[in-house]
Amino acid sequence: MKKVIVSLGMAVLLLSCGSVKNVMTLSDLEGEWNIIELNGTAIVPAPEQPFPSIGFSTKDGRVYGNSGCNRLMGTIDINAKPGKIDLGQLGSTRMMCPDMTLERNVLSALAQVKRYRKLDDGNLALCGSSKRPILVLQKKDAQAMPFVLNGRWEVEQVGGMSVPQGMEKQPFLEFNTSEKRLHGNAGCNIINGAFELEEVEGTNPKLTFGQVISTMMACPDMEVESQILQALNSVKSFGIVEEGKIELYNEAGTPVLLLKKSGETSE
Repeated sequence: MKKVIVSLGMAVLLLSCGSVKNVMTLSDLEGEWNIIELNGTAIVPAPEQPFPSIGFSTKDGRVYGNSGCNRLMGTIDINAKPGKIDLGQLGSTRMMCPDMTLERNVLSALAQVKRYRKLDDGNLALCGSSKRPILVLQKKDAQAMPFVLNGRWEVEQVGGMSVPQGMEKQPFLEFNTSEKRLHGNAGCNIINGAFELEEVEGTNPKLTFGQVISTMMACPDMEVESQILQALNSVKSFGIVEEGKIELYNEAGTPVLLLKKSGETSE
């Protein structure tokens, strides 16, 4: 009987975040993860909707992601002990969506997270004070990341501010990843240029622009155009924030452009 009790005890221990098995360091969190399980229940996204997700930039302690509708952002303590993490201070945007149940549950779960560990299948468990997994994360496939960039994207935000709708020429960027060429419109003038794209294991792909040239037309309002061109000059990487949306980041990891995938063809 004692052997049975010990075996059961060990099984419980190995399923908990308190186990010394599969202990991870902070660098193991690097990159983007789909949230696939919540309080022991598998998450099943609605048709054509992505999994909620969370990403970690462990060099600067930045946290980002999507909780099902809204974007997540925040920081973690990069000096915390291995296996320890506090996600209680994450912020998010405040858009309303048709179904907010999953989002509320994800945000509530993240606020309880105090520790993490690797599971035997390679997934990541986030746990609270009870040492039981609250959330299970699965690493996103980084192999396809650079190719996500290909195609035409509407500029939805620049410097955290929404681009006005109804402009004479709505800003867009179009990437040709095979030729590493950029084409688009910054709000008034047509822009063209080149870019460099480098896949980096465990983190967002690097993205930098060479000289971007534009036509020289004068328009009544050049403010948005000027902001977009300045933002492009500062871009160092990009990441997926939700299905059909990407952010371009500067060297500090701050989002400078939010792009939405467009179904339109090139001008």
